[in-house]
Amino acid sequence: MRVRQVVQELQIGGTSATLTTTRRELLAGLAAMAALPVTAYAQAEAWPQKPVRVLVGFAAGGNIDNLARLTCARLSETFGQQFVVENRVGAMGSLAADAVAKAPADGYMLFWAGTGTVSIFPAMGKTPYDTAKDFEPVSLIGTSPQVLIVNVNVPAKSVAEFIAHVKTQPGKLSYGGGGGPGSVSNLLMQLFLKRAGLEMIPVSYRGTAPALTDLIGGHIPAMFIPLPEALAQAKSGKIRILGISSGTRAPQAPDVPTIAESGFPGYDIVSWNGMLAPAGTPKEIIDKIAAEFVRAAKDPAFIAHMDKYGADPRGLAPQEFAKFLEQDRALWADAVKLAGVKLR
Repeated sequence: MRVRQVVQELQIGGTSATLTTTRRELLAGLAAMAALPVTAYAQAEAWPQKPVRVLVGFAAGGNIDNLARLTCARLSETFGQQFVVENRVGAMGSLAADAVAKAPADGYMLFWAGTGTVSIFPAMGKTPYDTAKDFEPVSLIGTSPQVLIVNVNVPAKSVAEFIAHVKTQPGKLSYGGGGGPGSVSNLLMQLFLKRAGLEMIPVSYRGTAPALTDLIGGHIPAMFIPLPEALAQAKSGKIRILGISSGTRAPQAPDVPTIAESGFPGYDIVSWNGMLAPAGTPKEIIDKIAAEFVRAAKDPAFIAHMDKYGADPRGLAPQEFAKFLEQDRALWADAVKLAGVKLR
């Protein structure tokens, strides 16, 4: 209506005051619109101006939580604002992921992500979030290999000998899956058995500890387990480590061969931890955090701390992390399909 009124006034010789007022309003509106991107950019440049919440989907005290707190302490020191870890436990980490997916995309709520919540659980069934659409990749801080271990009475001191042993009793020997059917431990074994052409019977456990107890006791012959948990038991002679799932040998266990060099070229499967932000978070904020992740992954002191939790530093840029996530989701989707596991 305002535009029609101005046009009519001009057509009948409207006053110069009307034209001047309209021009002023138009210029003011255009200036306000032009300032919007600048304001958003300025806010991103000034970030963070208050504490940042980092949601972790698992309980305090575990390796995932400890690594998150280690990283957040460094971010707090770098940016001069507290990066506060919040343990939002439940639904295998999905509660934390969903909360961040629905959070404002302003950089003040981030998600401490990992293999299970991002790649495995969505492949097992419908989750309240879409990991490919609801998040912006920030950076990968580290990866953690697992190792194939056996009871000391198993007649195998290498991956090749283990395969030969299992083939003598196809479909009769069992293996442990710490953490249930959808755990990294169980799915890693499923992928290994497929590559090796073996048949074994899965036995699910509520966690790694009870599965490891049964392996040491001779109730199950083999399983995959995180490297730090295996090293202590191997040093005491309670278990034997045959191979590691990563593509390269671990500095913590340089004498343990990779599964890849044990006859399976290209075998490189690890769990990981990194950071995601809500979709739409300004690139300037994401790049700031990612740059610090990259620096941390090259810092000897930080690397030494990560080593305590069995994590290898990575520090990927956002674009590299996005490619990593795409490949990781495809890998674990295949493993879930192979294992036939679904969310209840």
